[in-house]
Amino acid sequence: MSLGYVQASRSDERDETMAKLEHRSGPDRSEVQAHRGASAVAPENTIAAFRAAAEQGAEWVELDVALLGDGTAVVIHDVSVDRCSSSQGNLGDLSATDLDKIDAGGWFDPRFKGEPLPTLAAVVTTLGELGLNANVEIKQHPHHKSLDQLVRTVDEHLRARAPRTKIMISSFDAAALKRMHEINPSYELAMLWSKVPDDWKEVLQSIPATTVHLGYKSLSIGFLEEAVRHGIKVRAWTSNDPRELASFWHAGLTGVITDDPSLYLS
Repeated sequence: MSLGYVQASRSDERDETMAKLEHRSGPDRSEVQAHRGASAVAPENTIAAFRAAAEQGAEWVELDVALLGDGTAVVIHDVSVDRCSSSQGNLGDLSATDLDKIDAGGWFDPRFKGEPLPTLAAVVTTLGELGLNANVEIKQHPHHKSLDQLVRTVDEHLRARAPRTKIMISSFDAAALKRMHEINPSYELAMLWSKVPDDWKEVLQSIPATTVHLGYKSLSIGFLEEAVRHGIKVRAWTSNDPRELASFWHAGLTGVITDDPSLYLS
């Protein structure tokens, strides 16, 4: 096969991709992710929020994982329970025996009083029951014993998922994604950025990752078109107004991570 033929073939593929993109006015249903569950209508990162996302028709939820002081994996964004529960305390000072005392729902609305702070194990089971896929964000907190402890614990739980449950791993930490890839190369890896760094292609290649999750305010037509040329998928976070993304779908924006998936699924 000649080099000229290969280049022409790739050019034809790019032209075909761009032709398809020109007619897009929004994300495919499978590219709408519920940010921390449907967190606009239920307390974030709880089973209630994931259930609400499924009820709205979402196929994917985004969630955050951290470890308690005893190594128990829980689904929570912060390094403490102060903001999103009735309790107070840093995760590093808590253990599995403390979870029964934590109300992770009443702060959001009295209707959710008694909603537990979920373990990752419980959430993985729920994903299978609801037919949901998950974008699992991992981050290293100061109290974690090591990055290896975090990624191995998360991977161990995710391996127990239902066969139909799809998983991707995202992080602001390239090192965390690299380590996850080393222990389980089957996951789609997504690099999280608030703004695109100048060396973005080199960073993705070093992980390796083929996906970027980018703060929606940093989207640009130029970046999206270049990402398409390099075979990189781009999802925007956290947009709760479809008008914010209307001009980007035709340029190659892949999907959206939103607090209210119903806005993009209706």
